[in-house]
Amino acid sequence: MHENEDSAPPRYDLLVVGSANADLVVGVDRRPGPGETVLGSDLVVHPGGKGANQAAAAARLGARTALLARVGDDAHGRLLRASQQEAGVDTGGMLAGGAPTGVALITVDPSGDNSIVVSPGANARLTPEDIRAAAPLFASARVVSVQLEIPPATVAETARALGPGARLVLNPSPPAPLPAEVLAACDPLVVNEHEARYILGESAGSTPESWARGLTALGPLSVVITLGAEGALVADSRAGDPVRVPSPQVDAVDTTGAGDAFTAALAWRLGLGEELTEAAAFAVRVGAAAVTKQGAQASFPTAEEVSAL
Repeated sequence: MHENEDSAPPRYDLLVVGSANADLVVGVDRRPGPGETVLGSDLVVHPGGKGANQAAAAARLGARTALLARVGDDAHGRLLRASQQEAGVDTGGMLAGGAPTGVALITVDPSGDNSIVVSPGANARLTPEDIRAAAPLFASARVVSVQLEIPPATVAETARALGPGARLVLNPSPPAPLPAEVLAACDPLVVNEHEARYILGESAGSTPESWARGLTALGPLSVVITLGAEGALVADSRAGDPVRVPSPQVDAVDTTGAGDAFTAALAWRLGLGEELTEAAAFAVRVGAAAVTKQGAQASFPTAEEVSAL
């Protein structure tokens, strides 16, 4: 599927470093109280995790994509590997062992509200040593995308491992403190309103423009703030004022995974050489297409479906 090692680098438009989970979903009439047992629907197992979601979304669009992640040597790990391969992802960087595959235990009530318990499992065993051992992957990637469902030290090592001319796309989810060296490598830092407010704290201000100014002051080369149905806001420390990028209007069915689809699309287009605002305009269309279908990876659109939007 990919070019030979001997051909001109890079081999990959996008290398995703991150988590891979099995999402175990059960529908319930109501969630149980302490000491209580309730009966639920048949168990449904979906491939998930922000890293696996981003890789699948990019590959579905046509990006040459590789995933660096750790899963267990178990049935859930095999499911996740197979789902990535089906999407067109190069899974040579998927490591196995060290702990069971990460699992999200999800109960959903009739109103659609969910309760989630995450067991990080093998995701928590993706180490800085794993990153260093994957140097050939980094050397052959135009863009590297990472999230925070893996250990902070591994995220920091990822920022250090970029190949010459490569750029780092970071979505700080779930939100956690970011060291200055990681922030300085972000081009862009991709956040939603909740993540922006977490990073900025009481100094956040009340508008996306104020969040963008506050975030760029922390060191990232660029910032993209996702605004749901309103699209996104793009700020580049090397350019002028923040720019709004509107989203097409769609009937939202399920927003699960839409942020991952957006970030994956953005990273891919940046790897193709597009300007940040142009890449964000494509990414909001991908995110909009993703919310029109149920599920996370199952909702990720092809390039044809984005064009038809």
